[in-house]
Amino acid sequence: MELDYVKLKQIKPAITGYIRKSQVLLKRSGIPDENAVHDIRVLMKKSRALLKLAAPQLDKTYLDKNMAELREVGKIMCNWRETSVQRKIIKELKKENADLFSVHSENRVLTFLLEHQKTSNEFIEDATKTVEQIDSLLNKTGFRIRFESMNMIDPKLLIKELENSYYEISDLYLVCRNNPKPLKLHKLRRKSKDFLYQLLIFRPLNPAVIKALEKKLDRMTQDLGKFNDLAQLIKSSGYYYRMDDNDPAVDELIVKLREKQDKYMSKVWPVAYKIFCPGQNLVNILGFKLLVI
Repeated sequence: MELDYVKLKQIKPAITGYIRKSQVLLKRSGIPDENAVHDIRVLMKKSRALLKLAAPQLDKTYLDKNMAELREVGKIMCNWRETSVQRKIIKELKKENADLFSVHSENRVLTFLLEHQKTSNEFIEDATKTVEQIDSLLNKTGFRIRFESMNMIDPKLLIKELENSYYEISDLYLVCRNNPKPLKLHKLRRKSKDFLYQLLIFRPLNPAVIKALEKKLDRMTQDLGKFNDLAQLIKSSGYYYRMDDNDPAVDELIVKLREKQDKYMSKVWPVAYKIFCPGQNLVNILGFKLLVI
């Protein structure tokens, strides 16, 4: 007999699982490598996204404390991640444009990013202290979540919150499509990632359709992320175009970076349109009719 109800995935086990996995990655070696840093930051974002989903049903003090500490973990690791990403972009660009790079060796920002970063004793000592700080934050947050009851979470209110997220992103999509500024595009990426990570809870409603939607959102947010990485690199280089006072080689290098940004955005817009275009609604996107949750 076909059931007339669907049970959603539970939020609390998902978050505690993310925190445990983060701690395993953190302790796998003395200092987390690039992959571990990336994975831990993603797990923090997933945890915060689920807390946001349940936010209207949680004690505000409890919610704010957990959100702040999870955000702090990601913030601490942010510099590790950004330096690594920017170095990779520059190395890839140098490989593709060797002649161009040979004439702008005086750009100190780009030169620094190209240099191999040696691990000094000072760096190891600082990184070890940072790892201990992160582990302490994860321990405290994990402890609070384990002993916080979430048995009274109303699934209908979760769907309402997901719907609010969807319409907020739909509006943001139109803002970005009409005036694609880097800050707004970064916000579109952040909000879309929250929506992506929140969809996990609703997979049982229509597994095939929701998993397909997750794949589209993942591709879209990855391309937005690559666009943002390039925007941050350009910003950190201190570049500003002046007609009579610029190095033509650096100008050309920036144009190459802009071309890469264009390529990523050309992939973003068709996917974003199918998901967030005007007139769409959440039920149609998720493809289910629900009698009882």
